[in-house]
Amino acid sequence: MKLRTILAFLCCVCSMQAQEKLMMLVGTYTDSGSKGIYSYYFNQETGETEALNSLTLKNPSYLTISNDGRLVYAVSETNDDKASLNTIRLNPRTGDMQLIATAPVLGGDPCYVSTNGKTVLTANYSGGSMSVFTLNQQGTKPELSTRFLGSVGGPDLTRQDTPHVHCACFTPDRKYVLATDFSADRILSFRINGQKVVANGVAANVSADSGPRHLVFSKEGRFAYLMSELSGKVTVFSYKQGKLKILQEIVSDSIGARGGADIHLSPDGRFLYSSNRLKAEGIAIFSVDSQTGLLTRIGYQPTAAHPRQFNISPNGKYLLCCCRDSDKIQVFRRDMQTGLLSDMHKDIPVSKAVCVQFVK
Repeated sequence: MKLRTILAFLCCVCSMQAQEKLMMLVGTYTDSGSKGIYSYYFNQETGETEALNSLTLKNPSYLTISNDGRLVYAVSETNDDKASLNTIRLNPRTGDMQLIATAPVLGGDPCYVSTNGKTVLTANYSGGSMSVFTLNQQGTKPELSTRFLGSVGGPDLTRQDTPHVHCACFTPDRKYVLATDFSADRILSFRINGQKVVANGVAANVSADSGPRHLVFSKEGRFAYLMSELSGKVTVFSYKQGKLKILQEIVSDSIGARGGADIHLSPDGRFLYSSNRLKAEGIAIFSVDSQTGLLTRIGYQPTAAHPRQFNISPNGKYLLCCCRDSDKIQVFRRDMQTGLLSDMHKDIPVSKAVCVQFVK
């Protein structure tokens, strides 16, 4: 009995350590010395980081990870015929990465990628399009099946003069895709039919001169939250069957810098965070009403230069912010009760860091 007790205790300790120690991947721009994608261990109890490996790849500015943690889909953000979707095999124990497939997206500057395990989407900013790839059973060979084009119509004749698509994501009900049509100030809807994606009209129009950028959903799927780049506002929607209804607009960028960037909810859904660039750079913090989905601004956390993308550890204790122009990832501790952030001063040095994702 004693031996069994000891073995059970050791198994419990090993399980706890595994939950504390996560692998994470960082995407970068490679014009200033970065190799491409970097892998790390991140201890989500202490905030400590351990560098593991790297993969040489051109401008992997955004990436996503398969549910089993063994495949990575990363864009190569270039404005030429080398703009592509890359499939990478990941060793979830060592962080080793191997490039196994590359496919052109046929649209300049892919800046976002998402997958539901059967289909991969890329949002191509300069190409003004969304590319749809079908996957083989192993998920290793994406094949471009179709593209959808964005439009224009916004009033900013400098930044909305050509179509831009900045984000394309699957809805929580797994029946639709929503894409931000930046230059037309609207969100497009698409219906999923097997591995096919079919146009489904406009999910919602937003205020003129918004420049819709990134979109996230509440865990139960009732609400969606949009960060707009030009207006610097967060828009709250109710969601149903591929369509959105505006409930609220609230300011994230209070000085009109026109550099709104990323947006995320805390794992418990109680707080929302949105990043702002170009002036007074930092992260706006909001509390979320669980019944109505509405937001109340409760704080603002300054960051280093150009907080392009950020992510929250699965246990909710830390927020990691990619500060591209400061060549580092800042590690902030989250107060689980108030939602406020505090700088841990445990910066992770990475040249032109622009995307961090956890292998869950």
